[in-house]
Amino acid sequence: MSAFSAIDQGVEIDANDFTPQQEPQPTWCPGCGDFAVLNALKKAMAEVGRSPDEVLLATGIGCSGKLNSYFESYGFHTLHGRSLPVARAAKLANPGIEVVAAGGDGDGYGIGGNHFTHTARENHDMVYIVFNNEVFGLTKGQSSPTSPKGHKSKTQPSGVAKDPVRPLTLGLAAGASFIARTAAVNPNQAKEILVEAIEHDGFAHIDFLTQCPTWNKEARAYVPYTDIQDSDDFEHDVSDRREAAEIMWETEEKLYEGEVLTGRYYRDADRPSYGEEKRSLGEIPEEPLAERYFDDEYEWERSADLLDRYK
Repeated sequence: MSAFSAIDQGVEIDANDFTPQQEPQPTWCPGCGDFAVLNALKKAMAEVGRSPDEVLLATGIGCSGKLNSYFESYGFHTLHGRSLPVARAAKLANPGIEVVAAGGDGDGYGIGGNHFTHTARENHDMVYIVFNNEVFGLTKGQSSPTSPKGHKSKTQPSGVAKDPVRPLTLGLAAGASFIARTAAVNPNQAKEILVEAIEHDGFAHIDFLTQCPTWNKEARAYVPYTDIQDSDDFEHDVSDRREAAEIMWETEEKLYEGEVLTGRYYRDADRPSYGEEKRSLGEIPEEPLAERYFDDEYEWERSADLLDRYK
């Protein structure tokens, strides 16, 4: 017997299938950009043909952490900044399931920054959505790693004295094999980018600009925006790491000057994922580890026995 018998059953999926019955209506503030992430993710999963039984959504702490309460799938609400290690373990144990991790800019680029850089470096096969509103929203408006220099808040009443983190550049330097930025005000692009990220074999990092109308009133609603793939002013090869680095830097400079650039920045379609690398070395079995819990005939190994190979 398998607990994952719903995978690859060819069932027709609708975006509404991802709306839970227990808590169908999100309680985010009116005008919050998080609504756009939820709607885009539902539509993207339906478009790629994944059912709720085929998806695991791991979230961190903050407003973004509520995402798996409003999204019908397997879910794991982790500690602050810890959605990625949980998501990594789930994907390695059962590579047939679609794994999405989500967190805010403080959650992902602050306390979870170490997990972000190493998950990207190892190229784990998952989608990582970072809700970037340039502020800690759930804890009432403290400055975050992406708050612009000079931004005043409860924790920085005289203004932030340091430059913000550059999320796209950080993801590229760390080793993410798919990097994109989209915004809540561009729902069609958001859905399309999520579809591409889900279909990508490797670590897909999406910096999702989500305006906070309650605790970051000075921030723009990220409009007007420019899609770099649709604009004649921007042209680069998404498979060229150097070209991607240059336009990422320009994008991150212009954001704080009032010009919002979004789109696909980098994609390495040939690099194997961490799971593929481990299976090729024989360190992870070909059959999903998760299935062993439902195999009465499987003879469990002791951890100490694994040390014999290194003697």
